[in-house]
Amino acid sequence: MHERYMQRTFELAKLGWGRTSPNPLVGAVIVKDGRIIAEGYHAKRGCAHAEAAAFENAKEDVRGATLYVNLEPCSHYGRTPPCAKAIIEKGIGKVVTAMTDPNPKVAGRGIEMLKEAGIPVVCGVLEKEAEKLNEIFIKYITQKRPFVIMKTAMTLDGKIASVSGDSKWISGEASRQYVHTLRNRVAAVMVGINTVLADNPSLTARLDSETTRDPVRIVVDSKGLIPLDSRVINPESSAGLILATTTALDPEKEKRLVDRGVRILKADGSGGHVDLAKLMDELCKLEIDSVLLEGGGGLNAAALDSGIVDKVIIFIAPKIIGGKEAKTPVEGSGIEIMDHAVKLQDISIGRFDEDILVEGLVNCETTAEKKESEVRL
Repeated sequence: MHERYMQRTFELAKLGWGRTSPNPLVGAVIVKDGRIIAEGYHAKRGCAHAEAAAFENAKEDVRGATLYVNLEPCSHYGRTPPCAKAIIEKGIGKVVTAMTDPNPKVAGRGIEMLKEAGIPVVCGVLEKEAEKLNEIFIKYITQKRPFVIMKTAMTLDGKIASVSGDSKWISGEASRQYVHTLRNRVAAVMVGINTVLADNPSLTARLDSETTRDPVRIVVDSKGLIPLDSRVINPESSAGLILATTTALDPEKEKRLVDRGVRILKADGSGGHVDLAKLMDELCKLEIDSVLLEGGGGLNAAALDSGIVDKVIIFIAPKIIGGKEAKTPVEGSGIEIMDHAVKLQDISIGRFDEDILVEGLVNCETTAEKKESEVRL
């Protein structure tokens, strides 16, 4: 029975996708005498937390009822009062939660507060599912860096464009629509300057919904080559553009970009390139908790090599185009030893019409082993 109600909290929490950043996704269900008498979720940053929203929506007195929530009720004052305190004041009889707060500064304190008030607490119901739901928040709050999703689409023979550079379209309409859903969920979408120069994308989220929001757009451009009339410099979108560059950026070009509303972040790395690890640190300071990487082979290779990628999403289209010089999803210098390959775990496979979707988390241990070996060499 606990699982059934906890699953409902997940469904409610997902209603806040893309709106709560950098806060977690949280849903709450209040059950009394075997009936759901209230539901709530954290709709967006600054609004009521899930528990408070459920109290507001209660159809009857919640005293003695059981509260189900997918994340430990907060115990500290932030933009809203602590939920644990409200739970005690409302006379809730029992609390069932999926996981403790991953924030090491407050983890367990909400549960401790409830127990001290004499409220029984059950923790760990569908914990793995809860952790996956809030994988972005967990990474952001524990490592102080955005959760990075590398997305690419390729043919069966591993190409992202033909020998002429044509890439419209590798994947089908359903896959491309899902990408817009992903853009609507994350805080930012990032590409390299070569993608801007070749495709001139807008990088907006285009969905048939009044609540669609655009992610912050990030262009990695070490030398400041971005044309001032690029579609990605879109004054009509409130999300804004960040140009990730280096000190090689021409001061006059920088001024003209700033005049157009572009935020400049400089992160000098080796070889005159942008240091992607430093860039992630700067993005975290701006409270950007997630990045959808939609780069080409060069940026993808650099992102994997720098260790910033947390998840990989690959659409595989049932097409074969061949071509020794045709672009591939990950370029760079490549690995020399198969044991050093970037490995994925927690793999899931789905379908979008004719396309196959493969999704998995980057195995951090194997990536760390590869880097350690490279240092020794």
